Amino acid sequence: MKLIKNNIIKIIFLSTLFIVGCNEDNFLDQTNPNATTSDTFWQSEKQFNSALSTVYGALQFQSVSGGELQYEMILGDIAGSESWYRPTAFRNLTYNDGTYHVTDKWNELYVGIFRANQVIQLIETADESIFTGNSKKQIEAQARFLRAFFYFQLAHTYGGAVMHTKIAETKDDLLLPFSTIAQVTEGIIIPDLEFAQNNLPQYWDTNDLGRATWGAAKSLLGKVFLYDKDYIPAANLFKEVIDSEVYSLTAEISDNFTHENEFNSESIFEVNYSFDLSPGVNGAIVDDNVNETGAESTALATAMGQLNFGGYNTLLPSYYLHEMFENEEVDPTNPVNDGNLESKRMNSSIAPSDGEGLYYGVPFRTKSGWGYGQSAYVKKHSNWYHLEAEPANNRSGINFRHMRYADVLLMYAEAVIGASGDYSTAITYIDQVRKRAGVKTLQQYMDANSGSFPQLHVSLQVHGAYPMVQPNAATVLKHIQRVERPLELCFEGHRWKDLVRWGIVAEVFNELRQDEIWREANKATILNVSTGGIAPLFIAERIRPDFVLCASNYNPAQHNYFPIPAQEVQTNKNLFN
Repeated sequence: MKLIKNNIIKIIFLSTLFIVGCNEDNFLDQTNPNATTSDTFWQSEKQFNSALSTVYGALQFQSVSGGELQYEMILGDIAGSESWYRPTAFRNLTYNDGTYHVTDKWNELYVGIFRANQVIQLIETADESIFTGNSKKQIEAQARFLRAFFYFQLAHTYGGAVMHTKIAETKDDLLLPFSTIAQVTEGIIIPDLEFAQNNLPQYWDTNDLGRATWGAAKSLLGKVFLYDKDYIPAANLFKEVIDSEVYSLTAEISDNFTHENEFNSESIFEVNYSFDLSPGVNGAIVDDNVNETGAESTALATAMGQLNFGGYNTLLPSYYLHEMFENEEVDPTNPVNDGNLESKRMNSSIAPSDGEGLYYGVPFRTKSGWGYGQSAYVKKHSNWYHLEAEPANNRSGINFRHMRYADVLLMYAEAVIGASGDYSTAITYIDQVRKRAGVKTLQQYMDANSGSFPQLHVSLQVHGAYPMVQPNAATVLKHIQRVERPLELCFEGHRWKDLVRWGIVAEVFNELRQDEIWREANKATILNVSTGGIAPLFIAERIRPDFVLCASNYNPAQHNYFPIPAQEVQTNKNLFN
């Protein structure tokens, strides 16, 4: 059993409570001798580990690693929805500073930060004698890694953050100004990750799976530099992770999205969920709910699962993503393939109407679906592979992987191009990912086409042929941006941040809107009612307009990052000082 999942406890965090008392009878001045206080709690290594477990517990909040991530997954080019579903506000870029996920994510990330701050501050003055071995530094390193992770999410979701690094003792301690991404990165994220990488082990034993490691700290630090376009240190950090040989691609890509091979060789930082703990509690209620100890499960599978199999399918693959998957050429000489026509990563990521194998235990189209413009559904993070339907009450035990080795390989490929223009090395690492997916590598394309490879992000249905390009720093980087990262990492929480940091949101939205316009103009040939559409997408009944509003609404100053929640603006008088 996994330690962190079972050791989540409830601790009273005095730093987040402000008790306003009256003088009558001095009631609030009385001391309860049985109460847990800051004076009696922080007295042993076990208590510090218990407090640390609550910091890990904040990772399970739905806006951090669970069901609410659907609202960010829909922001980019890989997904759409229907007008009657809640994610539409994010698809159309019509959310505001009071919208549910905008406020939830801010609040939940700060819960994690306040918890981490307590551990970090109080362990500094703790008696060395209560700790064994290197445990004091390892506890602090884990707390600092988690604080850096929470701040990275804040900075790149809201364009900055309010920098809290100490326990708040008064209300005014909470009223701090908003800091930029650069200020948060330099002031908190980099120092915390440098401490973490120097004090965390490469491995934990099986009782401690889920704890932050050296590789997680180094990978996240590399990502920080990559986002800052500081390519040389980013490349060096990723290469250290690669050369350590601690991680490797799993033989089956699907092992990264199911409950059957969790904490595998590809996993770098993974958040634990359980279907079995707290049965009967809704999966959208995690950690700090009033129902016993919390559901400890995730609602993400219900959001992804197909409507006729107990899910809501509120997140739908875009035609862009679906078509790229359909057109991936399976390499018959690759032993990972066994007669399959779909790529291995397509089979583990999306469910088209003509999918291979079983879907929730039955052949495709056994139940209805794939109509009214819905050409495919999301498989990742859902229970399609072992159940007949999604469990009731929004419950799933599938872990969420925030960082995995395939992502590091692709980030390294991007970093070496940025550092030196070395596209040949980049292709080598891209092709490692493509080989595991069972598809033709860029090198195979170049060998067969006089050194050229196709621009696979261009719609074959709309344009009739792929443009062929010679490899260079620009074309290989575009392949990473428009093909490899969306295919390999779709619905894993990276896409919108990628598009924003590359500065290509408007370009992508406009291209995909033009594809929609073409499909609408040619729907008489695309929508064949008698056959349920034509290959490769088999779109039926209507063209779903995923990009009609976001393409016209997008304003980088307004939409690259979420607005600061209204509640923070209204209560923090120093926010913009």
